[in-house]
Amino acid sequence: MPFNMYSFPKPLTLETTSEALWKTNDSHAPGDNGSVDFGKLMDPRPRQLESHHSLDERSLNDIISSGLSSPRPPRQLETVKSSECLEALLSPSIRTSVSTPREYHAFEPHPMIADAWEALRKSVVYFREKPVGTIAALDPTEDSLNYNQVFVRDFVPSALAFLMNGEPEIVKNFLLKALRLQSIEKRIDCFTLGEGVMPASFKVLHDPVRKTDTMIADFGESAIGRVAPVDSGFWWIILLRAYTKSTGDHTLADMADCQRGMRLILTLCLADGFDTFPTLLCADGCCMVDRRMGIYGYPIEIQSLFFMALRSAKSLMKPEGEGKEFLERIDKRLHALSFHMREYFWLDHVQLNNIYRFKTEEYSHTAVNKFNVIPDSIPDWIFDFLPLKGGFFIGNVSPARMDFRWFAIGNFMAILSSLATSEQASAIMDLMEERWEELVGDMPLKVSYPAMEGHEWRIVTGCDPKNTRWSYHNAGSWPVILWMLTAACIKAGRPQIARRAIEQVETRLSKDQWPEYYDGKLGRYVGKQARKFQTWSIAGYLVAKMMLEDPSHLGMIGLEEDRKMKPQLTRSASWTA
Repeated sequence: MPFNMYSFPKPLTLETTSEALWKTNDSHAPGDNGSVDFGKLMDPRPRQLESHHSLDERSLNDIISSGLSSPRPPRQLETVKSSECLEALLSPSIRTSVSTPREYHAFEPHPMIADAWEALRKSVVYFREKPVGTIAALDPTEDSLNYNQVFVRDFVPSALAFLMNGEPEIVKNFLLKALRLQSIEKRIDCFTLGEGVMPASFKVLHDPVRKTDTMIADFGESAIGRVAPVDSGFWWIILLRAYTKSTGDHTLADMADCQRGMRLILTLCLADGFDTFPTLLCADGCCMVDRRMGIYGYPIEIQSLFFMALRSAKSLMKPEGEGKEFLERIDKRLHALSFHMREYFWLDHVQLNNIYRFKTEEYSHTAVNKFNVIPDSIPDWIFDFLPLKGGFFIGNVSPARMDFRWFAIGNFMAILSSLATSEQASAIMDLMEERWEELVGDMPLKVSYPAMEGHEWRIVTGCDPKNTRWSYHNAGSWPVILWMLTAACIKAGRPQIARRAIEQVETRLSKDQWPEYYDGKLGRYVGKQARKFQTWSIAGYLVAKMMLEDPSHLGMIGLEEDRKMKPQLTRSASWTA
């Protein structure tokens, strides 16, 4: 029987667990609910719908259900250059035509695609018979632990896959449910968390006797290490913009509750304090790297997501009432943050040589070594790793400390948000090509590089047995990052890099049953404690595949460069021949 790509399975029932989580019986009624030109990248002609009905008269699901049109010839992506018109991409309100709204079969369909969609459908979680997210993993051989929950960060690639496939309902439901959970009281022991904190995850419990559904949220009180998720709120805002761009439906973002939800998240981030930097101070384990890995301070992943969330909120927030003040604060923070990150987090050969020659104990605003970094603290590996041509945003910068490790998510999101200038984006791509074996290996993609081992591993991770060298967050290989790599490559005009990585993934990922991560220097071994049928590994592949086939999808997740935030840098962006 052929697999039906466009139908949801029966509701998934999640088992009750004994964690002490905060509960909320959702009382909603069942009906609730700078400029980049991609001219060479995409067909510039407006797309035509099959009939003359407007999108107000005909839904995307109705159009999709009519079936896919015949495949079109593949585009020549290898020679394209990124342009400056991302904001004009994707919104159905701008499109006036195409034989079907989602033509992503330009390439010869790979057998993995059908397998991936089937596995993704099985992961869908329902609340009162409505899809509200996807479960983290469905590995029948392992204890579920918290993998039987809907994680905010994990759902993002699933949401993008559904949006690209013309199925926005599940994304809208997820955004509304997460927003409702944000409004409940969040208490850990005797302490109450900030009002704007978004849950790390939530679980849906079905009572077949009473025929009721209960939604249970985790704000960090049940997480390993009891760390609140800083990234959940950012991902929620980013996904809200993706939904708006994909559907052209601004009514969701314009809702008073959504506007208030964004303001609450931003209140936590833009609050006045003792900070002398525009970056966000964060605890270890507050993001995708959710165990102790020495990222305390100003981790690059959080700063990139913060920047992207600010820019997304700026495009969604209404200027009426409190919105005007927030928009002004967002503008000020964006300018300061972009300068700080491009100036102090950026590392290329020229900048490394400058740091190597730093003098210490400098005083006054004329100091060159503003963070008093001791040159002897530069690790030996970075001198051999960093090529003459290429660069990246390092993992962390704070007083007397520079974490020179590569973190993939922070760098790719920097490209997508245009925190990285076009020159820096090209330099990151140069680094990827030059250090392919170290950063990509046999199974893409290293979450960080290099691995910590020996005494350093014991001190920094607390002897964490899951984060042993070349495993899990300690330089393990995560297939989910493939979608971010693909999006970043397209935006930087280097899609051939993504194509090469996708081809490597297609040799093993499905055969290995979609593992969470891989171990080893080259990522050759399925992770020792990796879950199989990890949903975001599945969705990450689908998003990468659909985005490479139809680059216009980049419009929902990419942001054009704002030329107002382009200060004259005093340091080299990258060495050029």
